[in-house]
Amino acid sequence: MSSTSEIFFHKEDISFRFLHKEQIIQWIKEVAKKEKKSIGYINYVFCSDNYLLELNKDYLNHKTLTDIITFDNSDGTLIESDIFISIERVRENAARFETTFQLEFYRVLIHGVLHLCGYKDKKEEEKNLMREKENKYITLLNTKYNVPRGTK
Repeated sequence: MSSTSEIFFHKEDISFRFLHKEQIIQWIKEVAKKEKKSIGYINYVFCSDNYLLELNKDYLNHKTLTDIITFDNSDGTLIESDIFISIERVRENAARFETTFQLEFYRVLIHGVLHLCGYKDKKEEEKNLMREKENKYITLLNTKYNVPRGTK
């Protein structure tokens, strides 16, 4: 178990420019704290659809594309996790939902953290609460940390 809070960002098999890194780190730490959790470590790995599909098949026995897979190694209130995000899927979902890439990217980043905080999204009621939390924390990112939602 880690005694310091560490958030790391890695890239696998893609080219991706990550903006506002320091603000994002502070935001994620604040969200965890607001949810009464602390962060030991989070490794975010940004990758392609194919990379994430292979993980989905190998570890979850799913044969479908997804935007995020969260491997939870947490212990009680201490968050420890590896979170894999398909940048291709985030781009496609942004277009599908008629939003900006940045906004969809931030939503997926915090979606993984919210899962680690105990939120689910299988049932309609759970999905609604998850979306409410995502929106609340994205607003915090935009207002307190001055990170823009981006333009289409």
